[in-house]
Amino acid sequence: MLWGCFAAGETSALYNIDGIMRKEKYVDILKQHLKTSVRKLKRGRRWVFQMDNDRKHTSKVLAKWLKYNKVKVLEWPSQSPDPNPIEHLWAEGGLHYLTRLHQLCQEEWAKIHPTYCGKLVEGSPKHLTPS
Repeated sequence: MLWGCFAAGETSALYNIDGIMRKEKYVDILKQHLKTSVRKLKRGRRWVFQMDNDRKHTSKVLAKWLKYNKVKVLEWPSQSPDPNPIEHLWAEGGLHYLTRLHQLCQEEWAKIHPTYCGKLVEGSPKHLTPS
């Protein structure tokens, strides 16, 4: 999973996120990356953070963190038919990157030597190999 943000004219760094995205994890991501991203985007103090109404974005723990850190959040209408603008960025860049990632994985998979596979099977406990 990836996290990133953008402003008019520029994108922030893109961060790799391990694990399942839950509300606590989302707060940790913002703790680690939001202020750094805002500095990179040269937004100064005049910026508004936008999220959609995903459960982790509307959680009490996140609301508390945002308030404590004085993050101004754009109110997003419930069940809005308009996607969050970052969804367009994911669609634009994501499909290209996923396709390339898939190609790289296939290339690396094809490089695995058959004898290595044989050693793995031979090293397995007897009850896992057919008799």
